[in-house]
Amino acid sequence: MSAVLQVKDLRVAFQQDGQLVEAVKGVSFAVDKGETVALVGESGSGKSVSALSTVSLLGDNAHVSGSVTYGGTEMVGADEAHLRQVRGNDISFIFQEPMTSLNPLHTLEKQLAESLALHQGLVGEAARKRILELMDRVGIRDAESRLNAYPHQLSGGQRQRVMIAMALANKPDILIADEPTTALDVTIQAQILDLLAELKEIEGMGVLFITHDLAIVRRIADRVCVMKDGEIVEAGPTAEIFANPQHPYTQKLLAAEPSGVPDPVAEDAPMMVETEGLKVWFPIQRGFLRKTVGHVKAVNPCSISIRAGETLGIVGESGSGKTTMALAIMRLIASEGAVLFQGQDLRHWSSRDLRGLRKDMQIVFQDPFGALSPRMTCAQIIAEGLSVHEVDKGRNPRELVADVMEEVGLDPVAMDRYPHEFSGGQRQRIAIARAMVLRPKLVVLDEPTSALDMTVQVQIVELLRDLQKRYGLAYMFISHDLNVVRAMSHQVVVMSQGDVVESGTAEQIFSAPKELYTQQLLSVASPAG
Repeated sequence: MSAVLQVKDLRVAFQQDGQLVEAVKGVSFAVDKGETVALVGESGSGKSVSALSTVSLLGDNAHVSGSVTYGGTEMVGADEAHLRQVRGNDISFIFQEPMTSLNPLHTLEKQLAESLALHQGLVGEAARKRILELMDRVGIRDAESRLNAYPHQLSGGQRQRVMIAMALANKPDILIADEPTTALDVTIQAQILDLLAELKEIEGMGVLFITHDLAIVRRIADRVCVMKDGEIVEAGPTAEIFANPQHPYTQKLLAAEPSGVPDPVAEDAPMMVETEGLKVWFPIQRGFLRKTVGHVKAVNPCSISIRAGETLGIVGESGSGKTTMALAIMRLIASEGAVLFQGQDLRHWSSRDLRGLRKDMQIVFQDPFGALSPRMTCAQIIAEGLSVHEVDKGRNPRELVADVMEEVGLDPVAMDRYPHEFSGGQRQRIAIARAMVLRPKLVVLDEPTSALDMTVQVQIVELLRDLQKRYGLAYMFISHDLNVVRAMSHQVVVMSQGDVVESGTAEQIFSAPKELYTQQLLSVASPAG
């Protein structure tokens, strides 16, 4: 039986500055009804470009050759009318970040209705009935009450379910899912993967799943194609690839799992941070006089402590209060309860008083591209804190920048480049360098590896452990990736809906979790999950 989607010798090059840059180099694969094929590889390997080429969704500067057939009909060079018929109707897409794929100005009903009207001519009551059926099928509870909701009123998992409903609206033969779970918590990720597997069985559609996460591939794929530098370097049944990988790159990807444990904390290590009954409640105000009618209980009273050279891992789902707790400790948002930094209670300190402490308390964010100014060079970004905090070490700032760049594994020759000229992993190193140049005592790491490829994650974990050992840094490490938390943390705090539900040493939490919520988090995070 011939495949529904057949790609043969696909080549894609992009016109840039008068030159052709090859992105995909002779790729061949097939997807049949009822099977899931995974395209796996790191950023820049050509996975997404290959998928977008199937229905000519690349820009005008793309040069595509080779063959892509859907149902026996050639798609490369097909006329726009035919491509429009296939797109969204026969071949549907789900993308990584649903917030950028959904229109923020339109309700869910309007966005789903648009697709049904365009492809099936369904309008009015018939369309509404189909929309409710789709929303129910993808697990959106009380669907009717959600029809007039806007995307920003939904959680990340709910938005991704809406995207899946839109993709399924016209009963496609092929669903192309491009990193659809990367931005989601482990529990939500598991739900979305289970949903896709269930829908594939019910609808009998083929799925092309693009990811850099091999744990997901093992869980859902029938066959795997491993991509590197625009080529498929290895392909075969999933079980076979995992049991006996042949290509060195596949072996490297499978071995790219953060491992080991941080160095033990010195017995005489001084206390860096302590909280006593830390609480963050945001008032809900209504009416003309803005009367407080309730509170959003972001963080309920909790007490934590971190010593010099120690990492406190904070885990939990989105909205559990992880980042809010960190921001309160750094005195970036208001809170109640004592916050002691090196023995000093900061709760009544003014902004002016705190300014002197800022260089000792630094933060590294999840998305380095969003956290780095696109208008500043690497050197300007890293050196900015030196001038803000008037740190004069009697040396040229560029020398200090060069030193810290070498420390974090960047070549100082690149210091005059801009953020867009670096890879994701390099940008995160710049963000770490910006924090480290001030020689802080406490660093908050807010999901610093979740947007990175697996091999780059390993490098960043090793870098952070090395810097901690060298300078006795205290870390607050916030993440939903429990493998990374285990490799980084001495102590772990598990949060849910503003409460600390469990805390203890990393060994205790990962080996013998007491609370059901912790056990559930660990079970869905395991590859077999």
